[in-house]
Amino acid sequence: MMKIRPLIVSVVTCLLAVLSGALPIHAQDGKLKIHVTPKQAYVFVDGDAIRDGNQTLTLKVGKHTIGVYNYGYTPQTQDVDITQGTNKDLAVTLQASGDKVSGPFGDIELKGHPRAAVLLNGTTPAYFVGQVDEFDNNWIWHQWLLVKPGTYQVTVTQKGQTIWAGPVPVKSGQRTLVYLNRNGEIKTKDFKRGLTIGAQPRFEAGIASATVPVAPVTAQLSASQAQMNCGQSAMLNWNAGDAADTSITNVGNVPPSGDRTVSPTQTTTYELVAKGPGGEIKQATTINVNAQPTATLSLSSPEVRYHKVGDKVVEQDSTSLNWATTNANTVTITPLNSVATSGSQTLEATPKQTGVGPVDETVNYTLNSSNPCGGTATQTVALHIIGSIEPAPAPPSLLLSSIFYPTNYPERRDPKVGLVKSQEGTLAELAANFKNYMQYDTAAKLLIVGHADERGAEKYNQGLSQRRAERAKNYLVSQGIAADMIETSAEGEKQQLDEKSVEKLQSDNPTKPEAWMIRRPKATWLAYNRRVDIILEPSGKESTQEYPNGSMDARILWQRPTPSMKSVESSN
Repeated sequence: MMKIRPLIVSVVTCLLAVLSGALPIHAQDGKLKIHVTPKQAYVFVDGDAIRDGNQTLTLKVGKHTIGVYNYGYTPQTQDVDITQGTNKDLAVTLQASGDKVSGPFGDIELKGHPRAAVLLNGTTPAYFVGQVDEFDNNWIWHQWLLVKPGTYQVTVTQKGQTIWAGPVPVKSGQRTLVYLNRNGEIKTKDFKRGLTIGAQPRFEAGIASATVPVAPVTAQLSASQAQMNCGQSAMLNWNAGDAADTSITNVGNVPPSGDRTVSPTQTTTYELVAKGPGGEIKQATTINVNAQPTATLSLSSPEVRYHKVGDKVVEQDSTSLNWATTNANTVTITPLNSVATSGSQTLEATPKQTGVGPVDETVNYTLNSSNPCGGTATQTVALHIIGSIEPAPAPPSLLLSSIFYPTNYPERRDPKVGLVKSQEGTLAELAANFKNYMQYDTAAKLLIVGHADERGAEKYNQGLSQRRAERAKNYLVSQGIAADMIETSAEGEKQQLDEKSVEKLQSDNPTKPEAWMIRRPKATWLAYNRRVDIILEPSGKESTQEYPNGSMDARILWQRPTPSMKSVESSN
């Protein structure tokens, strides 16, 4: 248990130390000694009115905002750091600003609380016009708070306390007296001199006199353009004089003067509101926004034809879809999706119908344009597709006949010689028929297989059969068949027709052989093996091995060649 006597002694010792000054009561405070010019300037600490003139302030440790104000001078504010138990000096000299102010005037006279700050039409230091002591006497020395006619919201404050606040109506040539110690009682007297006073400096003070004419607030607001399309920008320019607070609707708080780029999405009125000790003024400007886009949509030909036979489109017209918009930033065309704001696109006749029958369809193209301002425009055009879809006809029969060569032809030294007239005719007919056939079977190709009879060396016959296949191919190419549609193969003497097969071919031949062919069957057998067969791919259909009996060059193809035979062979 604590002993009471030592505790009493300790407490008494501490009290004696405090009373003797050994321990400060507010050890956390510091001091700020401030010197102001002009000497009537008023000091605010952290936004609270303190008093006028040079003074020493006891402030808590930490950062404080010191403001020095005097009407007719440019105020100064700065932050100071107060440290425990230290003294800090601060000298502030204000610079005079503002032109003289002209009447007519009324006068506001305040009674009581001489060191309190007087604010007009606002509660922040920016609305400070003076102290009560500068406006409380009008007998020998003139102490005038001159204002233009109007009603002023007067706030009298000191050290964070509002002593009195309320509206004070003022007329030209009239003095309005406000008794602060009588709960703001108001009386009026004549002040005829206010009707004739000339232009006054914004602050003038003597030994016991003071004149403060409060300048009315001025404001100007303009826009670089009054009419604009959606998405465009305009420049707002403004200037407010003698204003403590400035704002623009749809923009917010702004400095007293400046400019700002705006992009309204609808017709907008911008109002500049400027407030100061001298009152409030508003200026407005309107920017009219054209939110309506325009759009055009057209077809170079509103009707197109379509004709399809089997899998082949034989007729497919096209047309150009053209569009243009203004005052729009988003454009879609159904069914094309998003497009540029202006442009064109080629449309082909492509019906939805796939079955056989007549085609008669209408496709609607709808343009929708819009902008961020909510404006829309729509245009529609109709494309008429007419025509027919027909089933594929049965492909024509492609007759294939083998081609025959004289003995030992074509020669290596002259591979172009050896294709006789009758065989040229057979190949020309095949070329014409094959080109027609390809319209129905686009995958069709020709395979030409060269053969040689058994006489001669194997190597020689292999080359001979290759020359025969190449000579037939080259002739078909000369008749308009693409080279890549023809393949060649050389069998040499490997696939000989036997004599019985030849007899059968001869008996089936609609043109009966000559007697000399019958009398010499072996020569006929050899003649049948000097040929090229033609195969239609991919069907695998093979040419008929029908010897050209009855042709004028049948004997040339059949018999052993003589030197005079070249004169009747084609040189093509």
